[in-house]
Amino acid sequence: MSAPRTIAVIDIGKTNAKVALVDLESMTETALRRTANAVIADGLYPHYDVERLWTFILDSLADISREQRIDAVSITTHGATAVLVDAEGGLALPVIDYEFADIDELAQDYDAIRPLFAETGTPRLPAGLNIGAQLFFQQKRFPAEFAKVTAILMYPQYWALRLTGVSANEVTSLGCHTDLWNPWRADYSSMVDRMDWRRLMAPVRPAKDRLGPILPLMAQRTGLDPQTPVFCGVHDSNASLLPHLLSDRPPFSVVSTGTWVVSMAVSGRKVELDPVRDTLVNVNALGDPVPSARFMGGREFSLLTDGQPVDWTEDDVGAVLTRQVLLLPSTQQGSGPFPHRIAQWRNGENSSSGQRFAAISFYLALMTATCLELIGGDGPTTVEGPFAQNRLFIRMLAAATGRPVTASETSTGTSIGAALLASDDAIVMSNGERTEPPAEGAWGDYARTWRQAIGT
Repeated sequence: MSAPRTIAVIDIGKTNAKVALVDLESMTETALRRTANAVIADGLYPHYDVERLWTFILDSLADISREQRIDAVSITTHGATAVLVDAEGGLALPVIDYEFADIDELAQDYDAIRPLFAETGTPRLPAGLNIGAQLFFQQKRFPAEFAKVTAILMYPQYWALRLTGVSANEVTSLGCHTDLWNPWRADYSSMVDRMDWRRLMAPVRPAKDRLGPILPLMAQRTGLDPQTPVFCGVHDSNASLLPHLLSDRPPFSVVSTGTWVVSMAVSGRKVELDPVRDTLVNVNALGDPVPSARFMGGREFSLLTDGQPVDWTEDDVGAVLTRQVLLLPSTQQGSGPFPHRIAQWRNGENSSSGQRFAAISFYLALMTATCLELIGGDGPTTVEGPFAQNRLFIRMLAAATGRPVTASETSTGTSIGAALLASDDAIVMSNGERTEPPAEGAWGDYARTWRQAIGT
């Protein structure tokens, strides 16, 4: 079989789900289908509507395959999500929404059995952001249903199971603030054995593994060739990182933006990570630990702008810099580098919509710069995802870090990275506009004032 060239990437984000067709020769997306990713509030607890997503995935594959050839399928999803599968391959329990606050009702009991940060590189996070806390909650609250579990899968591999019938797990999702994985030993954490979950964990496979061809029924439903291979899959932020691991010279940093803004430092300065400030150790697609930090920047942006596009001018930017209009952290509490601070505006009175947009963009850039500082980020930074299109964010990030920033040209770096799982020899180049740090002046003064205002 010839090497696959056109890869259909299933990309399930917390806010939106996408199916993109990636041409590995041109490293471009040639087709894209998108839908909202909704949470169902009723039932045992809030959970993802996986059946609606499944219909969307199959319809999108069928739609795209009528127009273009699909050589292979790859998968990437958001983290903090595990799927409990029963003996028939169905759901033993609904796929819990990691923002479900009632998981914290068992926080004291869970804290007594979870591993230390030194073992896992996982900070203690609220609600279900630690997968271990989800599993603990589901086992304690619903013991009869949990007793029917025959396999625990990470989210990308759940979709791979439905496409191929093959159960697997993979390290980028296992190592994403789960409490389940020891990145130094490349094995499950002590808690997994303490809770007797290891026997339920599907076999760990590399992200690049071909799990098998698409199931005959799926081939019939989508019109794909029955021999179409499906790859194991990868956590979305690590999908964004993968092209740079293959092409960029360290040290460098990658900022993956979406609902979450995830900063990752490769061969950066040696620092001691602070779990209280939402730093963590991710595991990349090559199996190596990566110092990382995050905050819910995409969610904050949506809330602050009310989801509406805003026009701005250079006069707006100048006014914000001159008046020192500051938005201070945090509009989303419980995570990020300032988890316990409550957002406040300074000098924001009588600001126009364009000026507020500039200040919001600067706030998000300065939060990102803080994350990069906490993980020892060094060298140039590449921004992937929606924030790459925000010129004010890019310029302030360059000013605040004192290092060049490249805004990725791809609409979503996750799709390109996930598609690369199907290639052994693709040549990857980091494309995008490079912004150098501005000369000393108003931009640097603004960043220093913001840091002084929050006491850093």
